[in-house]
Amino acid sequence: MSQPAHKIRIGVLQVTIWRNHGEKGNWYSVIPSRGYKQEDAWKETDSLGFDDLLTMAKLFDLAHTWIMHQQQADAKGRKEAAKAAA
Repeated sequence: MSQPAHKIRIGVLQVTIWRNHGEKGNWYSVIPSRGYKQEDAWKETDSLGFDDLLTMAKLFDLAHTWIMHQQQADAKGRKEAAKAAA
């Protein structure tokens, strides 16, 4: 099973970033989640309450920044590979 590229958590809220590979290079997807305890077990949902919205917006901002850095590194790697192949 593949592993997420990165996870960012604030409290019970989290975004999971997945790296996908295609012919044109890597692309990324982000899955938000909120943890909650039901009886003695922790579970996850994608349902957010009003009080979760600004924190999740911050997590999306952090995910956006992380992905931008990864895309820059991906582009640099492609450029270097093309240069080495030439």
